[in-house]
Amino acid sequence: MAVMAVMAAWAAVLMTYGVSFAKDSETGSDDVLPLDMAPNSVDDMYDGCKENMFEVQTEYLQDEKNKDMIFKNAWDEAEQHNRKLYGSNELKKEEIIAIYVYTLSGDELYADFNNAVRSQKSEYKTTFGYYALHFYLTSALQKLDEEQKAKGRECLTSYRGVDKKFSQDVSGKEFRFGSFTSSSAGYKIAIAFGRKSCFKIETCYGADISLYSKFPDEKEVLIPPYEVFKVIKIEKRSEEKSLPCEVVYEVQSTRKTLSNMNCALYTHIYMYIYIGVGVCLFVCVCLACYCIFFNKSSTCHLRSINFELFQITHTDSDMLIQNEMV
Repeated sequence: MAVMAVMAAWAAVLMTYGVSFAKDSETGSDDVLPLDMAPNSVDDMYDGCKENMFEVQTEYLQDEKNKDMIFKNAWDEAEQHNRKLYGSNELKKEEIIAIYVYTLSGDELYADFNNAVRSQKSEYKTTFGYYALHFYLTSALQKLDEEQKAKGRECLTSYRGVDKKFSQDVSGKEFRFGSFTSSSAGYKIAIAFGRKSCFKIETCYGADISLYSKFPDEKEVLIPPYEVFKVIKIEKRSEEKSLPCEVVYEVQSTRKTLSNMNCALYTHIYMYIYIGVGVCLFVCVCLACYCIFFNKSSTCHLRSINFELFQITHTDSDMLIQNEMV
């Protein structure tokens, strides 16, 4: 009777947490998914360019809201909540909203965002649709992780159950989840019930987001796509009948990160700025050379400090040439 009571209790727990922890795409699929380094992940951690990114996010956020009404509605709804937290801690308003959007999102936005983060590395500099949400979520997790470490909590233990099958020949191998990955600090994986794959996770870069979540009782720990883990143990129910899942993976953070796309967006944006400045300087030099060598009676001057207009006055022909620099 005691065993039945425990199993019933954990069935209820998994029904409560299963939607948020197993709502990635292909739920219930029999396809075997890899546990690898997620080579196509949008894993930008903005190390060294975060402050510069804050200066350009306003444009991206508005543009993405204009293009995606589901995202716009989620962001606008999230903006009305957690107002009491704005300015009360280290997180910026947009970071608080981003966490709420992530936990608020229905299956369509949640799945689309996570699939994009997991697979759109090649589109990151061009057509990726979630620059603002990705940036603010990443920044929020990093700040919360710093707060945890300042309180002496270097790593967190969390648990994740999903209706998917993963590679089983991965013992001792390193991998990344490759997207923002939901887990919970609120239940023990050892007696989880009724899932194909379960994970016991030690994360050293994930953070407890329950204070900012739409569902604070879930005690959600969100793991960033760039954290590297190592599989230290795999247990199978076919070999151990008492296991609640077909396969139980125990994984530990290597305390390393891998960000193949670090500051890639920042570099891409500012490359065009540098090219523009270079073109301006080139035009200045060309105009100066023209004045000096071909028209000595001319006077050439920079009309505005922000390169809006260049003017050459020709005394002989009274000709005016204006070049507008964008």
